[in-house]
Amino acid sequence: MTTVCIDPGVCGFQAKVTARSEDQQEVTLQVLSGCKAVQEMMDALGNTFDAYELCLGKPGTGPLYEYAAEHFPGHASCPVLAGITKCVEAECGLALKRNASIQFVEE
Repeated sequence: MTTVCIDPGVCGFQAKVTARSEDQQEVTLQVLSGCKAVQEMMDALGNTFDAYELCLGKPGTGPLYEYAAEHFPGHASCPVLAGITKCVEAECGLALKRNASIQFVEE
């Protein structure tokens, strides 16, 4: 089991993602978020995915991004989709468990 917490910033809709996989290919997700768009996406897509389809495509492709492109409000910088993908990658052995971040620098 792999769990990540995602703080998307100013909207305040933090997300907690838990991924579970027995075979490192089929993965079950639990996504808790205060964001209506994220919750509707998970309701529509379900909770079981092929990790290779979810993680190994070109940037911006795969079931999460395809759904978001059609249904999400215009907010291209939302890090929740990337955070879900990172969680699945780590759970399924497609990437190491390493933190990622975006930091604003005042110069």
